Amino acid sequence: MSRAARILAFGDNVVDCYRDQNLMFPGGNCVNHAVFARRAGAETAYAGAVSDDEAGRLIRRALIEEGVDVSSLRTEPGQTAYCVIETQDGDRVFVGANLGVSIIAPGGADLARLSDFDAVHTGRSSHVDTWLPRFAAATKISYDLATVHDPERIAQVAPHCFLIAFSAGSASREEALGLAEHARAAGARWSLVTRGIEGALLAGETGMVEGPAKQVDAVDTLGAGDTYIANVLVGLLDGLRPEAILQKAAEAAAQTCLIRGAFGYEASMSVDLSNMMNLEEVYRTTRPAKAPEDA
Repeated sequence: MSRAARILAFGDNVVDCYRDQNLMFPGGNCVNHAVFARRAGAETAYAGAVSDDEAGRLIRRALIEEGVDVSSLRTEPGQTAYCVIETQDGDRVFVGANLGVSIIAPGGADLARLSDFDAVHTGRSSHVDTWLPRFAAATKISYDLATVHDPERIAQVAPHCFLIAFSAGSASREEALGLAEHARAAGARWSLVTRGIEGALLAGETGMVEGPAKQVDAVDTLGAGDTYIANVLVGLLDGLRPEAILQKAAEAAAQTCLIRGAFGYEASMSVDLSNMMNLEEVYRTTRPAKAPEDA
């Protein structure tokens, strides 16, 4: 690609609250993706919703400072989404969350922009699966299924995907290979499985490629997976060799592990946690964004 790849990240955002340190950081899969893809050399935009509170203003400010286009970032009445995190031995543990105003359906202006981009990135946390056919009709889709390895869910999502990504840190190599191959067989053009310290594998039209992780003394692993996915998407759009893509992604993910928060911008925590739910409650009560016929 002779010009910089153009990527729109659509959907979830949060402020990650480190309660024991009284700090919050901008984050969420799609926000992180917009930032890390921008750092990887792409032109990026973020479409989502925050409230006019300290958390929402932090997310907006950080995106602007990173050079991400926020013209499609809405401000809605209510509370900006948050996630409460504890750090244990450099790894992050999710304690609870509230998704606030972050779950939205794309509007007409969002849909009209899609064809201006080489790809749109979203994922399971954005709850817009019913919109994937619309997205795919306009541009390539990058989708993060994270730890969801359910064959039925893969069968629903994969046919629309240019790139589908999974997190499988506890999986064996054979299980990871099977997961990648299954997603490819279900229709994804490229399938990425990240395995933490075991590295990652990428399956596509040129076959299966594996890459090692870059070892570092991690301060905080939050955002490392999002870094990896963003760099892989940019590399694929740029037409790089899979081996080179995985090497660059591993190096970028390692750098993310050396700072607190997904990509920095710490601020004193200013979030009302009185409506925090545990993750089981969040998954049970969250309703998907309005379907196309209802929007």
